[in-house]
Amino acid sequence: MKNMRIMLMVAVVTLTSFTCQFLSHNVPEAHAFSEQIIQRGATGSDVIELQARLQYNGYYHGTIDGVYGWSTYWAARNFQHMFGLEEVDGLVGQKTKEMLVNSTKFYKDFVYEQINKGRKFTHYGGVPLSIQSAPSEQQIQKAKQAAEQRKQQQEKDYKAQLNQNQQQQQQQEQQKQQQQQKQKNQEQQQKQQNQEQQQKQQNQEQQQEQQNQEQQQEQQNQQQQEQQNQQQEQQNQQQEQQNQQQQEQQNQQQEQQNQQQQEQQNQQQEQQNQQQQEQQNQGEENNQKDSTAVNIPSGFSQNDIKLMANAVYGEARGEPYIGQVAVAAVIVNRINSATFPNTVSGVIFEPRAFTAVADGQIWLTPNESAKKAVLDALNGFDPTGNAVYYFNPDTATSSWIWGRPQIKRIGKHIFCE
Repeated sequence: MKNMRIMLMVAVVTLTSFTCQFLSHNVPEAHAFSEQIIQRGATGSDVIELQARLQYNGYYHGTIDGVYGWSTYWAARNFQHMFGLEEVDGLVGQKTKEMLVNSTKFYKDFVYEQINKGRKFTHYGGVPLSIQSAPSEQQIQKAKQAAEQRKQQQEKDYKAQLNQNQQQQQQQEQQKQQQQQKQKNQEQQQKQQNQEQQQKQQNQEQQQEQQNQEQQQEQQNQQQQEQQNQQQEQQNQQQEQQNQQQQEQQNQQQEQQNQQQQEQQNQQQEQQNQQQQEQQNQGEENNQKDSTAVNIPSGFSQNDIKLMANAVYGEARGEPYIGQVAVAAVIVNRINSATFPNTVSGVIFEPRAFTAVADGQIWLTPNESAKKAVLDALNGFDPTGNAVYYFNPDTATSSWIWGRPQIKRIGKHIFCE
């Protein structure tokens, strides 16, 4: 039933989206979403596309800013509930994304142009994009009303189609029950006939079986007599074999006991030698362990070091070791800078500061290389020359980061002032 509701809703919203297509002719569309599940607290391009698509259908009326807050959360839940999805929890997974793609449009070029230029804009479906860039309050309200009317029409069409299909399903179910009852009556009649035939056949078989049993009884009596004779002969042979085996076992046991005693003596001597050697080795290892210490700077806790190692591993695990130290040094430089928070967690979880926080790679388990890189950076090793920013030139699209004064390149990252 749930799958049928989803299929019906897809058909309704697909038909509705075709009626609005002429309003956005020749406007390029973006590819839909990444594979990552979107949830409250997330940021980035997936959230921008989610907000734009929800606003297109009239479920979201807030600012399209790429931050998954409470207004985005309730808009996503209302959309999931309306479309009959199994999980109405605000987590935007594959099914919710597919439903959004089938029922909405996302004009990526238009949205990102408005964001990059810092304009106030909307993304309502059925409204020309030309009047959604820097719109007046009157235009915004008009677009909201048009989106709400279209949403209500979709809901009305969906409910009407659902009621019609439910009625058809009930009729089909009644016909199916009648057919099953008819088939059940036929099966019972056939079953009764089969039982009568089986009973007749069983009586005949019982008579034949009784005759066979009498014959078998006579054969068994003969076989029993033969078996008794054979058993007596076998018992005599077995007794003789047992006597021989007992004598052989006694001889073998005596020989095994002698061998075991000798082996036990040899093992005891070898164990004593091994224990003495292990005691000597343990003494040497204890002396070595006592001389080992971890150089952890004051002012930083174990949790700080672990969080920095997580960030280094999420941001630079594919970089050479010096590149990992460089990323850790940028975190230390930000802590020491008045422009940034003065704690490890404040720097790392500053909004949009690190890609690994946005995509969840911050929670990967770091390796020993990342931990060592953090300790080296905390102890003063800074290969970046006091950099507070870095970026990957192969993937960076922000014109702002390209405008920062560059210090040097380490691995795949360029480090900036």
